[in-house]
Amino acid sequence: MRNPFRYFHSSPEMIRLTVMMYILYPLSLRQVEDLLFQRGIDICHVTVRFWWCR
Repeated sequence: MRNPFRYFHSSPEMIRLTVMMYILYPLSLRQVEDLLFQRGIDICHVTVRFWWCR
């Protein structure tokens, strides 16, 4: 089985957490970015959108 996270530089757990926050809750991409920044994870809202589209 191929690893779907093989080309990403972030951990698979972080990608899953971020995408699930965006999908499950009525949050905008910038709100997800702000929530993660409060937890010490500095990513851009464009990155969240890229992960969600992939």
